[in-house]
Amino acid sequence: MAEPMTSIRDAAAERRPGSTTPDVGSVPRAGLAIALLVICQLMVVLDSTVVTIALPNIQRSLHFSPTDLSWVMNAYTLALGGLLLLGGRAGDILGRRRTFIGGVALFTVASLLGGFAPSAVWLLTTRAAQGVGAALAAPSVLALIASTFPEGPARNRALGYISAAASAGGSLGLILGGMLTAWVSWRWVLFVNVPIGLAVVMLAPRLLRESVRQPGRFDLAGALTSSLGMAALVYGFSRAASSAWSDAGTVGAVGAAAVLLAMFLVVETRVPQPIVPLRLFVDRNRASAYLAMTLMPATLFGTFFFLTQFLQEVLDFSPVQAGLAFLPLSIAIFAASWIVPRLLLPRFGAKPILVVGATLIVGGMVGLTRLSADTTYVPGLLGPLLLTGLGAGCSFMPLTMTVLAGVRPQDAGAASGLLQTMQQSGGSLGVAILVTVFGTAIRDVPGPLLSPSAPHMSVHAFLALGMTRVFGVGTLFAVGALLVTLLAIRSTVSGGPDGTYDGKVDMFTEL
Repeated sequence: MAEPMTSIRDAAAERRPGSTTPDVGSVPRAGLAIALLVICQLMVVLDSTVVTIALPNIQRSLHFSPTDLSWVMNAYTLALGGLLLLGGRAGDILGRRRTFIGGVALFTVASLLGGFAPSAVWLLTTRAAQGVGAALAAPSVLALIASTFPEGPARNRALGYISAAASAGGSLGLILGGMLTAWVSWRWVLFVNVPIGLAVVMLAPRLLRESVRQPGRFDLAGALTSSLGMAALVYGFSRAASSAWSDAGTVGAVGAAAVLLAMFLVVETRVPQPIVPLRLFVDRNRASAYLAMTLMPATLFGTFFFLTQFLQEVLDFSPVQAGLAFLPLSIAIFAASWIVPRLLLPRFGAKPILVVGATLIVGGMVGLTRLSADTTYVPGLLGPLLLTGLGAGCSFMPLTMTVLAGVRPQDAGAASGLLQTMQQSGGSLGVAILVTVFGTAIRDVPGPLLSPSAPHMSVHAFLALGMTRVFGVGTLFAVGALLVTLLAIRSTVSGGPDGTYDGKVDMFTEL
């Protein structure tokens, strides 16, 4: 997954002329400081997916319905995506280290309480609280690197570690979740955060520098209307999966979403310091990159959600086997994320790599549409996983560069934070839409097929059929991202010294 970005330019600007900029030697225990931020980054990204492998066990333990189960993921990603921009603003106004510690503390407490969840409502509430904590902590990670390390090798090394952790963290969460679920309990996918979070909270004051507070206002109205609007939209799709589009609750949720999101647009045009400056969408390349960053996670998050259930419910993989099944995906993402900025971007620029990445994702999704109850891991799943991983690894960094190219320094934080918001919200909405597709398939099945006396393979065949329909719609999302990158993003983007920018620079240098 793409790494949370925040305004490193703004953080660096805090060192006004005449101020003392620390050299590498003055940074106390630099290695420990980098490790602390990398661990926090990894923890936040992992929690988007670490529960995924545990979903079948969670469903049996807390009696989730098949369609409501998606909220175990969406409660976290919606809260994280909806409040990331507010978390970034909180860091500017209250101090980034203070906000970072508060966010990690909330995340840790919510993880502890979630591990003891006796009911579905309890678990979903704590997952949302985890998302709020992550939204406070994540935007400060890169800014704390800027305020802790001077420009040069130390900062670049720290940024490289953060990028690597973020690129592979989501898929590594699938592996870790499988191991914890099989070897201990699904509850440990939450408990594992507690000792890590406590260590971060205790060490952060000693290892990280506090940033200079900036004057500003909180756009609470914008944050609430956007978050509640997206939550209502996702709920509408989820309810349609178990009921119907004509259901009063479904219609009410979608209507409420339309009203709240319209209110959000009105608020953002009127407040003096909007949480999302709408001028960010004026640039064609940036607006197109935001759309692509919505469509790609819609494909990937939905794939993770359903593929882990296919592995365990249809192919009868254990949680550990299901987690390890994603290892090729993790390796492909990590390898592409390492190669792209070092070898490919300087030579080819962003657009060709984006087109290749989106094409690979489409190829992987097409492969998943051919799954059946008789599918074996090799060659049925291995090829699509490798293609999808390579495509994702080729896509996220060039999209980030496209968003940040030419952005004004005062808008850098909002532009990068909005990128994360689109990623998380796109993933949540994608899962909700695909759950609706699957729920419709479930409603269409004859009742006797799902009875206890039904042939075992018949049930497996039906589940496989429903999931291939899901992957078919996921393929449409991927095709949409490919068309956006191919037709809407130009080879050059405005904003360079001469009015153009070809994207052929290292992202870390730009930051």
